Amino acid sequence: MGTPILSAVELTKTFFLGQAVNAVYDVSLDVDDGDLVVLTGPSGSGKSTLLSLLGGLDRPTGGDVILDGHRLSRLGESGLAMLRRAKVGFVFQFFNLIPHLTATENVSLPLRFTGVSRRQMESRAQELLKLVGLGDRMHHRPLQLSGGEQQRVAIARALINQPRVVLADEPTGNLDSRNAQEIARLFANFSTAMGQTFVVVSHNEVFHPYARRIVHMLDGRLTDHPAPTGHQ
Repeated sequence: MGTPILSAVELTKTFFLGQAVNAVYDVSLDVDDGDLVVLTGPSGSGKSTLLSLLGGLDRPTGGDVILDGHRLSRLGESGLAMLRRAKVGFVFQFFNLIPHLTATENVSLPLRFTGVSRRQMESRAQELLKLVGLGDRMHHRPLQLSGGEQQRVAIARALINQPRVVLADEPTGNLDSRNAQEIARLFANFSTAMGQTFVVVSHNEVFHPYARRIVHMLDGRLTDHPAPTGHQ
């Protein structure tokens, strides 16, 4: 096997709330290129904190994260921001779309700071919207879209910079079961057909049949589980 695209190395995050609380404790995790890894566990187990550390949104108390060969601990804030923009896509439970922008404009937004021409931005955004099944919704604004459609826009936006890793925090948390299934299938299709790497935090077992690996988290620690026999 080659070098992992993303690694947590003895990662710890401690909060001081009257006493020291380890939200993440001594976590080591390797994610290979093209993996779809699902993090599960009860609320408060540290899943979202771990995801924030993996994406460089938060700094660890101890240990390090290695993303595509870059040690995040060696980067200042500007370098970390540049690496996130170039290497990581984020999908959240709340879609975080800008209400007055169309689907195409929301998706292309991350490219506005990269020197890409407007025509190229629109072309790439519309290509992705077609891939997520929204070819007929490109000019609709968020309030004209269903919850499932808004999340598809958010997924396209996360992929616009062709990131090495997409980190998703409860991406089906605001969706009904049918739309949740569709989002899980979208992730699986991008992973298998295009080699896109995903790390997904979710209580929803809808992702399990597609996961290369399911990792359980409890009290800030990881317990690895094999992918189910239904893995596609």
